Amino acid sequence: MIDGKFVNPYRTRIPRKCDLECYESRVLPLLEKKKVVLLTKYDYRLSNNLDMDLQKLRCRANYHALRYTDPIREMGKRLVDRMRMKSDRYIALHLRYESDMLAFSGCYFGGGDRERRELEQIRTRWETLPKRDPDTERRVGRCPLTPEEVGLLLRALGYGEDVHIYVASGEVYGGEDALFPLKELFPNFHSKHSLATKEELAPFASYSSHMAALDFIVSNESNVFVANNNGNMAKMLTGTRRYYGYRPTIRPNSKKLYRLFLDRGNLTWEEFASQVRTHQIGFTGRPNESTPGNCQFLEDPTACICEDSNNQVQSHNQSEPNNHNAQERHSHGSELEIIAQEQLTNKEHNVFSTQCNRNQNGTQAELPVRNSFNAGHGEGEECHPANS
Repeated sequence: MIDGKFVNPYRTRIPRKCDLECYESRVLPLLEKKKVVLLTKYDYRLSNNLDMDLQKLRCRANYHALRYTDPIREMGKRLVDRMRMKSDRYIALHLRYESDMLAFSGCYFGGGDRERRELEQIRTRWETLPKRDPDTERRVGRCPLTPEEVGLLLRALGYGEDVHIYVASGEVYGGEDALFPLKELFPNFHSKHSLATKEELAPFASYSSHMAALDFIVSNESNVFVANNNGNMAKMLTGTRRYYGYRPTIRPNSKKLYRLFLDRGNLTWEEFASQVRTHQIGFTGRPNESTPGNCQFLEDPTACICEDSNNQVQSHNQSEPNNHNAQERHSHGSELEIIAQEQLTNKEHNVFSTQCNRNQNGTQAELPVRNSFNAGHGEGEECHPANS
């Protein structure tokens, strides 16, 4: 609404890495003339090479000014509240195991000739997509893990079957058959479809971006976020969670885990879990894992975070009122160290039981069942760029 009238946004696309002069010459005249401009395909459309004042403004816009519409925020909060009613702490998993993602990856996931035909047909949507060798893609770590592999990863890291998991996903390729192994490992399995009625989701169901926004909100509020891909949503969640307190984000070290999953049938559970924890060092969302780069306003917002005189990152987390501060958490060691200590304690008190899980080659692997979940994150002071 402008001056009492509805104004339809003027849609336009701008070049990648558009700098200040680019915006002044291309966007500003349109904005002055059309009043409302919708910039489509916006990821990576702003240069990282900005003056300090514009960088401060960018931080404010990205992490404070930009918001979802009220209906999306309200529904997202409702979903978070329902998750918290089931468990004070939960993991959010961005599974990203939809057919388009699998087809785009060029990987093979064990579904035989039918899978190859179906994914190859979907790949024809992208005329310029190069042909990829599935074995090579998996060997170099470019393939998402299967739902079962994600479940085994989390169990190896110490998360027990009592943990509640929210799965952020569209329609999973393979349906319930693909999800069955993950649900066996984590029976407390939730999604927006299980937490809300069809009537509640109806206003958002026609737009995949609206449904993804609901997943974003629930995932951002989780105690631990697991990103099973390196797409834009996973990067944005990682960056937001770093800005608001370095809440842990686990990224599978797919390159190292590839060989381990192949050999799982030849390993005891203890051997498998130990190697998983070793491979995942540096992939659990610790502050010192942050590496500035081209995606700094997606997964690494270092330029938006101040440091105090002791070079300790100051941050703020509004969703977890009972957390320790960031410096205390840093002194307690990594998430993996905490989990390893918990496992040792649990072994000493004989609280392990076992269940059987069938791996991909049909053999049985024993899995420890833990009965506790300690995966919190830090809280400190809110800190923004100086003089902003």
